[in-house]
Amino acid sequence: MKQPFANEAEQKIHRVSLSSKRVSLLGKFPVIEAATGVVEEKEMGRLGGTLELDNWEDNTMRKVLLATFLGSVAALAAGGVSANEELNKMSQNAKDWVMPAGDYANTRYSKLNQINASNVGKLQVAWTFSTGVLRGHEGGPLIIGNMMYVHTPFPNKVYALDLSQENKIVWKYEPKQDPNVIPVMCCDTVNRGLSYGDGKVFLHQADDKLVALDAKTGNLAWSVNNGDPAKGQTGTSAPFVIKDKVLVGTSGGEFGVQCSMTAYDIKSGKQVWKAYSEGPDDQILVDPEKTTALGKPVGKDSSTKTWEGDQWKIGGGCTWGWVAYDPSLDLVYYGSGNPSTWNPKQRPGDNKWSMTIFARNPDTGLAKWVYQMTPHDEWDYDGVNEMILSDQQVGGAARKLLTHFDRNGLGYTLDRASGELLVAEKYDPKVNWTSGVDMDKNSATYGRPKVLDTASTDKAGEDHNVKGICPAALGTKDEQPAAYSPDTQLFYVPTNHVCMDYEPFKVSYTAGQPYVGATLSMYPPQGDTNMGNFIAWDGKTGKIVWSNKEQFSVWSGALATAGGVVFYGTLEGYLKAVDAKTGKELYKFKTPSGIIGNVTTYEHGGKQYVAVLSGVGGWAGIGLAAGLTDPTAGLGAVGGYAALSNYTALGGALTVFALP
Repeated sequence: MKQPFANEAEQKIHRVSLSSKRVSLLGKFPVIEAATGVVEEKEMGRLGGTLELDNWEDNTMRKVLLATFLGSVAALAAGGVSANEELNKMSQNAKDWVMPAGDYANTRYSKLNQINASNVGKLQVAWTFSTGVLRGHEGGPLIIGNMMYVHTPFPNKVYALDLSQENKIVWKYEPKQDPNVIPVMCCDTVNRGLSYGDGKVFLHQADDKLVALDAKTGNLAWSVNNGDPAKGQTGTSAPFVIKDKVLVGTSGGEFGVQCSMTAYDIKSGKQVWKAYSEGPDDQILVDPEKTTALGKPVGKDSSTKTWEGDQWKIGGGCTWGWVAYDPSLDLVYYGSGNPSTWNPKQRPGDNKWSMTIFARNPDTGLAKWVYQMTPHDEWDYDGVNEMILSDQQVGGAARKLLTHFDRNGLGYTLDRASGELLVAEKYDPKVNWTSGVDMDKNSATYGRPKVLDTASTDKAGEDHNVKGICPAALGTKDEQPAAYSPDTQLFYVPTNHVCMDYEPFKVSYTAGQPYVGATLSMYPPQGDTNMGNFIAWDGKTGKIVWSNKEQFSVWSGALATAGGVVFYGTLEGYLKAVDAKTGKELYKFKTPSGIIGNVTTYEHGGKQYVAVLSGVGGWAGIGLAAGLTDPTAGLGAVGGYAALSNYTALGGALTVFALP
């Protein structure tokens, strides 16, 4: 990889010096001047690059942010009545879309069938709505009765639209946030959506503040600081409502944050429990004898003994992905992200419990079981992607399943009651960092992936550029959620078809500063030109049923319907509809900007609608979103997706479709 340094020694010196400067992870960002409202472009240092941010050591954010809200773990009093038990019943109404994924199981499946495989080709644009923000628009709207709730990326506006009054804006919430949070966010200023419960709409702001808004008026009911951006913590995830609690994770793995999942009381915002991804048993909320990993007790100090010294205190394992819940088992499921730093040489050990699937009791936070997918991660393969819950027959027996498409390129199927590993297979044949997972229960390495030396950045060592690793750091799939149809018993997965060169280097930790320690470049696999696929996957067998090539990564959340149609969006901006059984393309329409939002459907006035946010951005589209041009900026994504600017431009709009 070409470096902008005169020699290797100069390069190393510069890299180390960057650890003591406050710089952006991605490159050049628009920084909003709070006093004037004028947007200015300020040059900010690319990690491992040559630029530094002028005047970044501003302490404004430290003055206006409250202290991190911490508290002791507390269980609910016995016999406590759920303040929000009607939410699960509400999700059964196919006319609405009351949760980020439509239901607790994260299926992104709708029983609506007015739009079907025979007529979807006749779809037309019914109406549009401009969000007024030009950055990456992830997530999708909520629809509850006559009301639609639409969110935006930073500054995290929320609009309440009345569908019965020509989509009139009933109220708008626009938080006042310190713009200095922008360069702390990785990657792009995205937000993945809202949640609803107890008559409130919940928003996780970029400054890692969780707010509860009155759903009728937009008035602030309560707010709580979930973390401190001055230390690298930010908010991008959709909150998740379970019974009388609101769960929210945090971002900051690229800043050495000790990440956690936190539950707050839905009425007051009071912290109920906090579970860290790594640390002592009482911090990660595990019982050494009762919490299991692949059927065996995790034992005492299961996390700390896999870290060198106190490295777990800056260990990452962030929780910015999606959450699922099984009411019958009373278990909540989510994943943790990469360990900090990206340089594996600096953190020997398995680094538990980063890169892990957690099954926890929602009332106490206690983990029932855990499974670490990528021990001692060497490639930034965060494990935060969605957990999809389904009930299927496996080996002639009915099983409660959890299916997870990890960034590491492996599709996992587990028994969600016990954590038993049933399937672990590549969902892109180009995955080459591993030869596969050891599925022999009698083996000492059962459940672990076999790492190939040719792709090991740890074995190659610091300042060595390991080339041709597949997938790239953004994974075979990132946060863009898959869908599951009980009709076909198939999963519909938006994927990245991208490889990378990865060069780790030594980096020092300073609170609130980037703590990455790697330089990347990205490109399609050798011999291929497409950077994405949209696939149908059989989770029982671990096989691809069909696959459609896409020029760029498919960074949109999928939607499956009872009409036999699956919807998804493309980075160029197309909404596409395909046949659920065959993958045949049935419809496409070019929206105003690239789509990284999740497709949603609802019914109003007897008519079915399909809605999607467009607004190019996210990690894959960061070059366009933030105006970056250095090929290695955006943690390697700018060069890989440079051609995207030939097909789309910045935007921020909701496009809604219906039949004539």
